[in-house]
Amino acid sequence: MTPLHPKLFSGPISFLKSAPQLQFLPDPKVPEIAFAGRSNVGKSSLINALTNRNGLARTSNTPGRTQELNFFDVGDPLIFRICDMPGYGFAKAPPKVVQKWRFLINDYLRGRAVLKRTFVLIDSRHGIKPVDEEVMEMLDKAAVSYRVVLTKADKVKQEELDATAEQVAAIAKKHPAAHPDLLLTSSEKKQGIDELRLAVLEAVQS
Repeated sequence: MTPLHPKLFSGPISFLKSAPQLQFLPDPKVPEIAFAGRSNVGKSSLINALTNRNGLARTSNTPGRTQELNFFDVGDPLIFRICDMPGYGFAKAPPKVVQKWRFLINDYLRGRAVLKRTFVLIDSRHGIKPVDEEVMEMLDKAAVSYRVVLTKADKVKQEELDATAEQVAAIAKKHPAAHPDLLLTSSEKKQGIDELRLAVLEAVQS
């Protein structure tokens, strides 16, 4: 296979569909990359920065706006798909709705054969929370390869960022399915976006 080039993200990328339940998932014919994280971790903003688009993934200041699995086609002809997952943890929604999202996330991560890697997003200002560890443990059990990405790295002082990164890296090393190296990113400043693109392409071809 010819190595994929980061310029791929400057080419055709389009929204495919939203899947509120597993039966609405697209046909598993190409590799998929998923982005997971707590509500309001900056997931949609990071996907927009990754794909060099302003409004590909919807952003909102209201935690829990993304309530379905949102799929985006990358490349023409199609090369792989990005899945923007519902935020987990705190969400301004009824408990039954939050539980429904959780089941959807769990079922997708555990049963999707074409899922190559999940990027687990952690807010640099807060570090790993218990709900993040729950998701990481779930990924370990499902043997789904994942990589931890620190978001909003521009929102904290360098000293604090270094301490958080060290703490998160130490926790990630205890998880068998976690990639050993962290990615530090800022959607606003475009920090770490080139590295994230390379990590995505590497996972697609793995």
